[in-house]
Amino acid sequence: MGNEEESTIRTWSNDSYRYPKSSAGRRYLISAIVGVVIIYLLFFVQLPYFIFMPGTAEEIKPMVTIPKGSDVEKGALMLTTVRVADANVVNYLIGLVHPYEEIQPKTSVFRKGESEQEYSQRQEYVMLTSQASAIQAAYSAAKIPFHINHEGVIVLQTLPGLAGEKVLKPGDVLLKIADKEVKAAQDLKNAIKGQKAGDSIPITFKRKDVVQNATLTLGVLPQQEADKSERVGIGVVPADMQAIKADRDDQQVSIKAGEIGGPSAGLMFSLEIYNQLVPEDITKGYRIAGTGTIEPDGTVGPIGGIQHKIIAADKQKAEYFFAPKDVTYPDGTKVDNYSTAVQRANQIKSKMKIIEIGTMEDALKFLASLPPK
Repeated sequence: MGNEEESTIRTWSNDSYRYPKSSAGRRYLISAIVGVVIIYLLFFVQLPYFIFMPGTAEEIKPMVTIPKGSDVEKGALMLTTVRVADANVVNYLIGLVHPYEEIQPKTSVFRKGESEQEYSQRQEYVMLTSQASAIQAAYSAAKIPFHINHEGVIVLQTLPGLAGEKVLKPGDVLLKIADKEVKAAQDLKNAIKGQKAGDSIPITFKRKDVVQNATLTLGVLPQQEADKSERVGIGVVPADMQAIKADRDDQQVSIKAGEIGGPSAGLMFSLEIYNQLVPEDITKGYRIAGTGTIEPDGTVGPIGGIQHKIIAADKQKAEYFFAPKDVTYPDGTKVDNYSTAVQRANQIKSKMKIIEIGTMEDALKFLASLPPK
């Protein structure tokens, strides 16, 4: 009897020892799974927002090459950027309370029907166009003879439901349509003129240096607000590619800006190109940052996110910041670049001086007025 009782007690004791261990293991496993799910929801699930914050202020000289350009630059000309991040739960909550971060819905950045890939391609194209305008403005200011080469048509976006969407991708370059060479977007329109929906049309295009051929069926394009007539096409948003060529090879500008996109560095590129084309050093030893679009005639236009660029420039110890002048458009819309820049500079107690710029000539006149360091 005693032995049986002892045996019973031992068996119960062993079971009671194993059961909590197994239960604890399950609890640990459940906790780990819950933890992984929470981390995934907090950090990896993207929200339909972008977070805008201060980016970088980068010296432009290493990005610009001219065979016979001047190497003398005692100071620095710097472009400024805005950092854009996809929003997750964590950085969204931080952005709500951070004084120098800004949250915007992605729909405010993308065009109607535009994908993120198409947006990136558009930003790349806009940057290339801005560089071409910057080169042209600098050549004109430095009185360098040049000419314009038309180098084809790039696909910025494909329209849903049309033939182009199935074959073409953003970044493809159209070379021929209906066996006619395509040099400008107007050539594309001319080749389709007189055709009707359902007609087939051969195209030749280039994707990453690989030439390809396809036959597309023309479809009815979405109606434009100003034009309710029926239009047919292959279903792409095209854009002209142009190159600005100096008449002399040793004055030809090449720009390598890496992954920087958008048009807002136009003014600063123009100033750097000009500085390499003329014998004097327009920086005079100062660190000069800035922003602003540039037109071929030197007109400087407003940009977005200047409040973030002020912080980026201040961190790099810029002494002057060129800000586009405040503008009011005919429809009443106001873009206050200069005022916003001054306000943010005061907020962060920056010693940097903000200079209002309306044209490239304004910037050159200001630089000419500075005493050499």
